[in-house]
Amino acid sequence: MTATNPSENAASHTNFNQSVQYLQGVGPKRAEILGRIGIRTIRDVLCYFPRDYKDLTRKQKISEAKIGADITIQGKIIGRETRMSRNRKNILELLVSDESGTIAATWFNQPFLANKFRVGDVIFLHGKVTEYRYLQLLNPEYEIIHDGNAAAQDGSIAPLYPLTEQISQLYLRKIMREAVTLFAGHVEEILPDELLKKNGLIPIRDAIKNIHFPENFDLLKKAKDRLVYDELFILEIAMALRKRGIKDESGVSFKVGKNVDSHIRKLIPFTLTRAQERVIQEIAEDMRSERPMNRLLQGDVGSGKTVVAIYAILAAIANGYQTAFMAPTEILADQHFRTLHKYLQHSQVRNCLLTGSTNAGNKKDILQKIMDGQIDLLVGTHALIEGTVQFKKLGLVVIDEQHRFGVIQRMKLKEKGTSPDVLIMTATPIPRTLSLTLFGDLDVSVIDEMPPGRPPVKTLWIPKGKEDDTYKFILEEIAKGRQAFIVYPLVEESEVLDLKSAVAEAKRLQTGVFSALKVGLLHGQMKSTEKDQVMMDFKEKRYDVLVSTVIIEVGIDVPNATVMVVEHAERFGLSQLHQLRGRIGRGSEQSYCLLFGTAKTPESLERLKIMTKTSDGFKIAEMDFQLRGPGEFFGTRQHGLPELKISNLARDFTILKQARDDAFHIVSEDPRLANAAHQKIKQKTLETFRDRLELIDVG
Repeated sequence: MTATNPSENAASHTNFNQSVQYLQGVGPKRAEILGRIGIRTIRDVLCYFPRDYKDLTRKQKISEAKIGADITIQGKIIGRETRMSRNRKNILELLVSDESGTIAATWFNQPFLANKFRVGDVIFLHGKVTEYRYLQLLNPEYEIIHDGNAAAQDGSIAPLYPLTEQISQLYLRKIMREAVTLFAGHVEEILPDELLKKNGLIPIRDAIKNIHFPENFDLLKKAKDRLVYDELFILEIAMALRKRGIKDESGVSFKVGKNVDSHIRKLIPFTLTRAQERVIQEIAEDMRSERPMNRLLQGDVGSGKTVVAIYAILAAIANGYQTAFMAPTEILADQHFRTLHKYLQHSQVRNCLLTGSTNAGNKKDILQKIMDGQIDLLVGTHALIEGTVQFKKLGLVVIDEQHRFGVIQRMKLKEKGTSPDVLIMTATPIPRTLSLTLFGDLDVSVIDEMPPGRPPVKTLWIPKGKEDDTYKFILEEIAKGRQAFIVYPLVEESEVLDLKSAVAEAKRLQTGVFSALKVGLLHGQMKSTEKDQVMMDFKEKRYDVLVSTVIIEVGIDVPNATVMVVEHAERFGLSQLHQLRGRIGRGSEQSYCLLFGTAKTPESLERLKIMTKTSDGFKIAEMDFQLRGPGEFFGTRQHGLPELKISNLARDFTILKQARDDAFHIVSEDPRLANAAHQKIKQKTLETFRDRLELIDVG
């Protein structure tokens, strides 16, 4: 692209991939700096949305300034001074007056500003009022008013953008205004008129203009709603296309009748809960279908997901197919293998474990048996998706803790068979909003009932100064033959954060209050083999106390552990605390989760209170989602989804539901988006998922 006149380009055929350097006031050097915040093209500029806005619509008189309050004023510079402070900091001070009074505007360590201001300039200022020897604005936003150049002159809503070094709000606003003026009017509408009318959405060109430089707050809201809808609509179009693509595949139609059902139930030595029965029926119905199952199974730790998976595994094997069970770590794969083996010991199922640690000789033998169909159930880690693993007749894939895998890994395992059924399990309760986005292509089953006989974990928030009493309680539990976890947020001590570390505390506890006990240490900087050995030693009671970082959030079952202490609990998210709590309460004895911490913010106080009030993982997930947003759950990139630029899934659920309904309706009516009215939607989806086209079936 060699164009140097953007206005000419915009007037003819707009190229939104044109480099930002050709905008007036940018050039190659500043274009490089803008690239650090993801602004490389004209499209990037228009889609670089403000993080917030300042209401400058009401200018105030200087006489209205109150200490601690934000104020927006317009006045004349009547004095200017630069000086050095005693600690050699550069200070620039302006005296600004209007008809009601005078106020100082002070900037520290910004000497380059001195040449911007002249006595007599009319200036617009916005900032917080403080008092030193007199009233002043510290590092206020400013705009020098020349003829018609300032948005602030008549009062406006000023956008605030995420910045990087060497880029100011003032400069970025100038670039944005240039881009919006030249290009916003040329953005193509992708939505059909009926969708715009149905949802009361403003045209895309008005939305782009008003998201950056809103005429008023009503138009700002309408602009946000339109852009949020667009972003979530394209995401849901991709989900609908993916789901339609899966449903269009011809899968295995398993025979899951009374005979198969009764044989399976003979291997399950206890009565299933109503929730398990309901989910088994949903899975059996999927397996009978000629379309591949693509189901997400949610259930709290200890709710009995594995037994449900065993039902599906045995149903597939009874039909002459092989099954694969993939877990995210070797220790979890080993645990699942032991659990499955225990259930299947009275069956004729041939099962095997394959991980990265499997020695070369055994691995070669296992690979040959898989290829020959001599193994019915293969349990393992990422090793299962290696090219050397070839199944003779793979019919079912079960994936545990799916969020620890990316979509690509999930697909690679599925590709080992011809459209096998897929059952994905997670003990991380997922808020409905995230289910509709991250897992929008899956059918969802929920086990919302715990098996009888396990008393709920008692959760207590331990006030400061009561820690020693807690250690005495732990000693009493261990004297009964129990074990305890103690979790810390850090591995090593930090000079920056005033937090206890696992390494230092393990030493302190071993030489102090637990000197008569065996204390183990587990953290993420250890090698995999070391971590696995420590967890196995703890499970086999070679340690009484295990000091750990959050690495045990997803770990093996230790039914004998009845105490979980979480140090600095205020530092953890709700879902993370709930996952940690899930490490105990695995047996029939009463278990206790003890939270050490001082709540320093209203949010951390709320989290600690919630933990003591409920053990319902789904309630906790929803509350955590509201408090902390989706980032705590999963990074969207590993799920193959584009980064959300303007949507907030916790805030925008209503729009998400609307966009999802519309997207799924369109794809059901026009599965290939072949209609003329849907061509631009198809093109936008291809652009958005251009690096991940294998994740969607666009026809």
